[in-house]
Amino acid sequence: MKIILTALLLMFSINASADATKGQEYYLEYLRPVFGYNGQEFASQYLTVEWKRYFKKDASRFIKKFSKKHPESAAFLASEKFQEIAPDIKDFAMKYAADSGELAACD
Repeated sequence: MKIILTALLLMFSINASADATKGQEYYLEYLRPVFGYNGQEFASQYLTVEWKRYFKKDASRFIKKFSKKHPESAAFLASEKFQEIAPDIKDFAMKYAADSGELAACD
């Protein structure tokens, strides 16, 4: 019984988690045009712990910082669509953060 319950919980937690690959696609589609740097340049700006901080509380720090840095992105960053994709963007940024040792293969 415990094994079945554990398997079910694991299955649901995997489905509910964000996806770095989707985050990379979202970054390229929505944010790269306004930020202007490729995915690797974006993600490697900060350490993993810093990205975690930026995406806490509905990504409020990320929105504040990047809206100031790139004013043309402010409306999108304040949108429901951004809130929808933010967990995936966070996973992408953390996977390829400056201290991750991984390189994103995206232009």
